[in-house]
Amino acid sequence: MLIKNLLGLCSLATGTILQNGQVRITNYPDTRINISSYDFETYGANATELSYKGRWDSKKVSWWSAPGLVFGFTGDTVAITFGELTTDTTLIGYRIGGMDWSFTNVTAGATHLLVSRETPGVNETYPVNPLTFELRVTNWAYGVQIEKVHVAAGEKLIKIPPFKQAIEFIGDSLSSGMYTSYEGLSSFAYGVGAGLGDTEWFVTAYPGICVSDQNCWGNPRGQVHQWFYTPDTSSRAAEIWGDDPEPWDFKKQETTPDIVIINLGTNDHNAANNVSTATYVDAYTKLIQGVHGKYPKAQVIVMQLWMGFSAYGNSYQQEQGYEQELKDIVAYFNSDAYLSAPMIWDGTTNTTTKLDMPSKYIIITDTIEYRIFHDTLYWNDQQNY
Repeated sequence: MLIKNLLGLCSLATGTILQNGQVRITNYPDTRINISSYDFETYGANATELSYKGRWDSKKVSWWSAPGLVFGFTGDTVAITFGELTTDTTLIGYRIGGMDWSFTNVTAGATHLLVSRETPGVNETYPVNPLTFELRVTNWAYGVQIEKVHVAAGEKLIKIPPFKQAIEFIGDSLSSGMYTSYEGLSSFAYGVGAGLGDTEWFVTAYPGICVSDQNCWGNPRGQVHQWFYTPDTSSRAAEIWGDDPEPWDFKKQETTPDIVIINLGTNDHNAANNVSTATYVDAYTKLIQGVHGKYPKAQVIVMQLWMGFSAYGNSYQQEQGYEQELKDIVAYFNSDAYLSAPMIWDGTTNTTTKLDMPSKYIIITDTIEYRIFHDTLYWNDQQNY
């Protein structure tokens, strides 16, 4: 009933974010400029000074949840020209140094002025030096295409070395930030990844997706297949790449993940998607084998599923799905039989081969018997802001 009431409130206005039942103002500034009125030093999207975070294809189009762009710069000006493959009105978060996020809706083919001499902190020289610029795409269903990056005439971009440690989240709506206030920049995955500090973080997650390789809530493929590809499972991906999506080049990541957290199964568990238990176990097993193949030194953490909470005596209990199956999967990977002869799965070739090095033990999270956040109900009407 609560969700139904919230959806009813959302229908009263277009582009509404409800924050604990109150409408949040979202009058983001229009940062578009006429580029002919400025004197810029311009860099192409393939400039070596640019560091793309998360998954971007060879056309420099962003995919999945909260992909980013990071670089250093001199001067007090940064502008970006977005390509025609940008989804109009995509909401981006951007900031310099460690300042607060600013937000703006971007337009395909337009140039947006994101840093100027009026930007707070732009003239400070500490503690971040050289000054950095970071952009993140907040909308999981939308994406941007980077065409050009501009700084003031006579100034330059600076390559920022990546952090030496990294974490990747593989998941569905719970990891991607669906229905949270700023979606990708409000997800639990972002909070954990960015909150670690000095850590690269990637969120390869999309709402409604199953781990099993079948159609779930409109997603044509499951993570056991799609994780190996650059684009996600959106209609946008089908429009740009058709039936021949670009495989992800794991070697081009600046930092290989040390930790991979997998949170998948809530969609497989839904009766509407008609996934058998055997299919789920097989797909989940192959996905972990795929992670072992691409990141053989990574620590894999399997999350118990969040199927909701219910009152339980003087506390709450977490409702489970596939609880025993996930424990059995972890036990299999931690068995002497597997550890002595680990196997890897490749979702692009659908083949299984032997891993030529030992794998690490798998960790599984425990169930939670109490609620963590209270009075923090955020709800938005997805892409329309």
